[in-house]
Amino acid sequence: MCGRFTLKTPEGIKFEHIAQYDPANWIPRYNIAPSQDILTVIQRGPSPELSFMTWGLIPSWSKEAKGIINARMETVDEKPSFNDSFRNRRCLILADGFYEWERLGKISQPYYFQLEDSRLFAFAGIWDRWRHHDRFITSCAILTTTANELLAKIHHRMPVILNPESYSLWLDENSRATDLKDLLVPFPANQMKSHAVSYEVNDVKVDHEGVLRPVTPNIGVNLSLF
Repeated sequence: MCGRFTLKTPEGIKFEHIAQYDPANWIPRYNIAPSQDILTVIQRGPSPELSFMTWGLIPSWSKEAKGIINARMETVDEKPSFNDSFRNRRCLILADGFYEWERLGKISQPYYFQLEDSRLFAFAGIWDRWRHHDRFITSCAILTTTANELLAKIHHRMPVILNPESYSLWLDENSRATDLKDLLVPFPANQMKSHAVSYEVNDVKVDHEGVLRPVTPNIGVNLSLF
């Protein structure tokens, strides 16, 4: 599962044809939570483009605006909530780190995970459009897979992180489902790093650089956040 992530700066975007984005206008995000707007890349026409979407996919046929933040890669092509989006509406969800929690008795210790060089990356995502009367929501979900050796110490699932060489294939509306599912594998553990962070990250209202500060696990627990 992936329930929080960061995007401090999108300056590492490598799509040369994206022109509508100015990094100077970006506000760093240190604790992105479900139901918030997140930055994605989609393919409509010949060139990729940036799009803000609500994190939590609402299927177009849903009777209520209830979003699903994660989709399991094993069943994304089968479940009614996801299969049409997997076939026709895929996106890249931009990030530079994410959080996961290790369950320790009655509490859960948060950890922050990044690529080894701390660079920008993209989660594999799917998206949909929901409409109810005059209300429109474009929303998305992050695909998850089995945890690599680094994540497995903390949790049995992890978000799918795509290699940059796979971005075009993932976005291409003509890609075959079998080829797409081949991309949905655990990112190599030896190319990632992690450290424990403060329980402060549990509060969705906290969104500042201090939440990334490394801490000793289980030190300074603030039980008021549980």
